[in-house]
Amino acid sequence: MKSQPLVLASTSVYRRELLERLQIPFLVAAPNVDETPLPGESAQQTSRRLSMEKAGAVVATHQDALIIGSDQVALLGDQQMGKPLNHDNAVRQLRAMRGRSVIFYTALTLLDAPTGEMQTGVAENRVSFREYSDGEIESYLRKEQPYHCAGSAKSEGLGIALIARMEGDDPNALIGLPLILLVDMLKKRGMSVL
Repeated sequence: MKSQPLVLASTSVYRRELLERLQIPFLVAAPNVDETPLPGESAQQTSRRLSMEKAGAVVATHQDALIIGSDQVALLGDQQMGKPLNHDNAVRQLRAMRGRSVIFYTALTLLDAPTGEMQTGVAENRVSFREYSDGEIESYLRKEQPYHCAGSAKSEGLGIALIARMEGDDPNALIGLPLILLVDMLKKRGMSVL
């Protein structure tokens, strides 16, 4: 099988750093996708749809590539939580999550641009948060400023101090890219990481 360029359809530095762990060459392209959930859409459906839309958004400029799209949505009770984007929204998210469990759905799509063949999957991670104070929230946000992370807490950084327990399919998925799932998808396309 002829080797295809691999393209990460994401502007996330976290996803880029995660993909670099696989030590395979790839390009990065910025998808321009509205991340607003659709009415009646579950968190899992939102993450899957957005991962597919992100992959599809860069096909026009990478018509010969294998394109990776990914998206993460946090679910607290029945409320979807995306990226807070600013301090006030992050404070609201972290207050709401205090002492509760949140499910993070991280969807992955691998799109073969020339054929249109698409593989999708969703990794699930459940995170239980500690009973932290408003002062600890402010201290955390000042130090880490996780305004581009769904749920406002970076488990790979200082956000770990807010977390009591984590369980799930892939710890990389919680950071933003399900590498275990990606390795399986690439293998199905004839691309071995090792």
